[in-house]
Amino acid sequence: MGTSTRWKGPAGGRWSNASRRLARLPEQPAKAAQRLESIADDQLRALHETLRADRSAFGLYDVASAAGEQLARVMGSLAAAGEESADALLARLIREVGGDGGTLADAAVRRGLATAVRDVRALHPELDHALDTGAARGGIASDILCDLYRFFFAGLVAEFLRSVVAEHLKLAVPVLIAVDPEERIAGSVANTVLGWLPSPCERADAPPEPGPAADPSPEPPPTLPEIAASMVPEVVGRALGLTTEETTGRKGAEV
Repeated sequence: MGTSTRWKGPAGGRWSNASRRLARLPEQPAKAAQRLESIADDQLRALHETLRADRSAFGLYDVASAAGEQLARVMGSLAAAGEESADALLARLIREVGGDGGTLADAAVRRGLATAVRDVRALHPELDHALDTGAARGGIASDILCDLYRFFFAGLVAEFLRSVVAEHLKLAVPVLIAVDPEERIAGSVANTVLGWLPSPCERADAPPEPGPAADPSPEPPPTLPEIAASMVPEVVGRALGLTTEETTGRKGAEV
């Protein structure tokens, strides 16, 4: 990670339309919040259209793929031991998965990790208790690891678009309103993307495909980290709109 060119800002088409709509946000908080969800959909479509036209745009595909593969590897150590606090867990993920690249995509990976840990802690309050009391020494539960995996990819896309929104707000200079446009758009994007992403746990629980009837020594089933690693191309493709699943329009779970 970190080898892609620095982002100079998207322009044209849906990107410009979102910028104009941000500049015209109504001052009433309720109306502004409703408008922001629609703008979030526009931003996500603009990103997907850009990446479909040029997969190398922003360096996001390569960075997301590399980070996902590294996260899958780290899942193995998290499943084997959990002798660290939640803050230490985040620091390790940032260090081992987030890297130190300076592009917007690299920064989105690190912020995506931070939001994923935050959302997993909110969804699984037992995690903090287990880490604090040492009860997680046997490893972090697989369902928590699978949520971390999915939330990371959703958070990465949301945090990338949060930066786009911040740039548009600087350009548009809208009137001050009583809502947080960046946070609302990022949250809406994350919820949408999350609904498109499969879970490694679901794949692990799926019945194995039948092999040759005369096979005397079937291979052992893949581990959860191995399944997660094998799913990275599919998950990145869905998150970045490079596969057709994102056209279903399904909303994800709250994060």
